[in-house]
Amino acid sequence: MEELIEKLKKELIEELNLEEITSEEIDSEAPLFGNEGLGLDSIDALEIILILERSYGIKIENVSEGKQIFYSVRTIADYITASQKK
Repeated sequence: MEELIEKLKKELIEELNLEEITSEEIDSEAPLFGNEGLGLDSIDALEIILILERSYGIKIENVSEGKQIFYSVRTIADYITASQKK
């Protein structure tokens, strides 16, 4: 799980052009959106959806489900792990 979290952090930094921070500075539990954590926006959410589709073959079907999945790096990792077990 920790390897997946680290990989996700690196993908987020690369895809979202977050060069000013390192993967060590991203708290796995911190919110990704809003005023806390990384402060991502809806455009960033679309990029994360693309990362999941491209890298993990996962499609987010239900938008309301996406809010829970995209809460933090750890919740994304949990979702990827659960989806790959199906």
